[in-house]
Amino acid sequence: MAITVHPVLPGVYHLSDQMGVCQTLLVGEREALLVDAGYGLEDLRPVIARITQLPYRLILTHGHHDHVLGARWFPECYMFPEDREDFAEYTAAPTRKRILASAKNNGLAVDEEAYLSAAIPEPRPLSEQTIDLGGLTAQIIHVPAHTPGSCVVYVKERQLLLTADDWNPCTWAFFPKALPAQVFRSNVTKLFSLPFENVLCSHRPSLYPRAAMQAFFDGITDEALKTAPRVIIGGWEHTNTHEATPAEGQVFVFDYDKLQL
Repeated sequence: MAITVHPVLPGVYHLSDQMGVCQTLLVGEREALLVDAGYGLEDLRPVIARITQLPYRLILTHGHHDHVLGARWFPECYMFPEDREDFAEYTAAPTRKRILASAKNNGLAVDEEAYLSAAIPEPRPLSEQTIDLGGLTAQIIHVPAHTPGSCVVYVKERQLLLTADDWNPCTWAFFPKALPAQVFRSNVTKLFSLPFENVLCSHRPSLYPRAAMQAFFDGITDEALKTAPRVIIGGWEHTNTHEATPAEGQVFVFDYDKLQL
């Protein structure tokens, strides 16, 4: 297995693993910040050490397994308290077993015993704040959408927004604790007041222009949501998932039963 390092902007490194999820390392002059920890199948620490020798801390954008299980490699982490229930569920043994099965299907070798038994630090409470890394700042913004505790990170000096799972070209908002689609849309579109020009998300290795995210949210109108066709998501057949196509090459999958019509 191997982590691929994408140096996307000065001091900004997007790290992608072979399970298709990314983490972002922000490196300032005094310290660094790791945003998300991935599935935890691979140890990110040697990769980070090759990029910087500065001290760093880890924040988790929300409590889902593909963002938090990698916290097992670190002494501490921070997350908004609203996602504690998700964190507990998605780091439990049943989830870890599903991840191992998926890794096997992808031909990835993992120390199963270590993965199942690894202790993961309980996240310390994260709050809205601006972290000065030295020449680079990370503004932590709580954006309840994908989950109640979801957050994004704005890097003013790079006009960069890290959206985690609150926006991807394929955005999912059907998990049990995801907010209703219209509330999701309202909360995330508030971010357009920030003067960002580029976006990094958690499931793509490259930068997207602001216009791509803008087109997505412009396209999920009430009418588009109401007329979105049913789609079946494997493992979530019990959820009334529908899929809107707000822009070319983009989809929004949401729980139709939560629509506030």
